[in-house]
Amino acid sequence: MTTAEGWMERRQVPLYLVALAAGAGLGLLVPGVTRVWEVAINPVLALLMYLTFLGVPFRAITTAVRDRRFLVTAVVVNFAVVPVLVFGLTRFVAHEQAVVVGMAFVLLCPCVDYVIVFTGLAGGAQDRLLAATPVLMLGQMLLLPGYLWLFVGGEAVAAVDLGPFVTAFAVIIVLPLAAAALTQRAAVRTRWAAAAQERALSGMVPVMMLTLGIVVASQIGGVGARLGVLVVPALVYVLFAALMVPIGIAAGRIAQLDLPARRAVVFTGATRNSLVVLPLVLALPAGYELAPLVVVTQTLVELVAMVVFVRLVPRLVPADGPLASR
Repeated sequence: MTTAEGWMERRQVPLYLVALAAGAGLGLLVPGVTRVWEVAINPVLALLMYLTFLGVPFRAITTAVRDRRFLVTAVVVNFAVVPVLVFGLTRFVAHEQAVVVGMAFVLLCPCVDYVIVFTGLAGGAQDRLLAATPVLMLGQMLLLPGYLWLFVGGEAVAAVDLGPFVTAFAVIIVLPLAAAALTQRAAVRTRWAAAAQERALSGMVPVMMLTLGIVVASQIGGVGARLGVLVVPALVYVLFAALMVPIGIAAGRIAQLDLPARRAVVFTGATRNSLVVLPLVLALPAGYELAPLVVVTQTLVELVAMVVFVRLVPRLVPADGPLASR
């Protein structure tokens, strides 16, 4: 690791905050190129996931698949506990149908992309979370229509097209995962490939900064234009993230998970699938024009929360705490 790489590793959180601020400034000062940033989101996310998967040994993923206790805990938190919490929180905006729909869409779907990155940064079990990704993706595809029907009625359910889920899973998860597997295999066989893998991994912090900046730059303008209406949803998102920390910690302890797994449960419960859900919400019929901005607001709140959680969660789930050595 070079001096510059070591410096970036030690200062990841301040650098990510700088990236968030730069993205917000760029999006507000140059609103005319918002579409360019939106188009760039999936490619830069795919690159980020490739680098993440590159740093996770595939033997560890194979072992993680057999950790049924972690998988069951992640499923229960995301598809049993979270919906109850979301139902309660959305009552604060129950009089605004479009707002409730947007919040329900985004809060009911667990994140399957950059949550793996943030989990790894906080010392969580990113290999086990990666192994759980197909189950979490399939679970939200199957359960989202039913939960939407319970929360907001049949009209929103009828307009749901699950195609973006499949597309995002292929572009952001499957392709980067396959590319990382091929790279790791080549690195074992040749010295050149091993050196290339090491150089690629050194770019993790800059690529994460790029991802944060692009996502914020693409979304901040729309949110700023309707800020008055979106203040309450933003506060609800902050409350959701705050509540999911103790809930995740408690779930990990009840399940008697080890330290990395408990940290991973906190992250999977707190992060939502906003970038994948957004195309679904954009396809909703007339009358739901505010719903996409409600989803985007969650993205912006969550990115700030995740940068904070990278420092906060290791302190709340310390290495010398209960079950740390399991």
